[in-house]
Amino acid sequence: MNNIESIKIYSFYYKNTEVLIDDKTYSPIMAGNACLDEKTNISGDDTGESISSKNFSYSELTGIYWVWKNTMQDVTGSCHYRRYFTCRKEPLDHSLKRILYFAAGLYKKRYGLLYTNNISRFKRQIINREEIIHILENYDAILPQPRKLKYSIRKHYDRYHNLSGNDLKIIESILQTSYPEYIDSFRKVLDSKRLYANNMFILRKEQFNEFMNWWFSVLFEFEKQIDLASYQGYQKRVIGFMAERLLSVWFHYKKLKVKELPVLYFKKLKY
Repeated sequence: MNNIESIKIYSFYYKNTEVLIDDKTYSPIMAGNACLDEKTNISGDDTGESISSKNFSYSELTGIYWVWKNTMQDVTGSCHYRRYFTCRKEPLDHSLKRILYFAAGLYKKRYGLLYTNNISRFKRQIINREEIIHILENYDAILPQPRKLKYSIRKHYDRYHNLSGNDLKIIESILQTSYPEYIDSFRKVLDSKRLYANNMFILRKEQFNEFMNWWFSVLFEFEKQIDLASYQGYQKRVIGFMAERLLSVWFHYKKLKVKELPVLYFKKLKY
């Protein structure tokens, strides 16, 4: 690909914690900045056109929306303050550790994730500008390796999130009305056991804008049709959870050539 000049990967935060990367390719953004009592030195998602106040239900999507509406670059990426793409080979000691995951029943849960507390060792393995350009010479998009679920995506959502029993029915109805061409992909994705998690991606400008328009039009309509006040605690993040399923649907339908990469997970930054 010869037309890439500007690349920005946005790393979304929700609290004041260590910023791992001092690199102009990466920009930290405080998602839900409008909801914070104490502001930080990390740029927030509450300027310009913004839905920052919806962060309790939209999670990192308030940051992604801000990026869509207020920035422009040839390539746009989404990651988290503790989750980053890598295209480097997994170190041997970590590969050997995966053998233990089988015995502990954690293999599927840890598939595609490299858990570590060693920031100094592994932050050098976070994907860089040159690696992104090289991958996008042959691929349309970069996504995380899909999570391997024990159940189908439909059953997994019903089991862990769908307390009202209607969330997926509402989404299907919205697609039937506004995007009927996506119904087949929607049903196939929900019947599968592979999910692109965490709303992470790296996309060229044209695909990014197309995806954002579709994604948020469905999510905003979904928000209108549910009672957000009935979702409590962890389940208040319902829009973010639904976004992950819809991301998988969009990519299934578009049939883009996707490079699936492992994700570095810096555990010590979680708290």
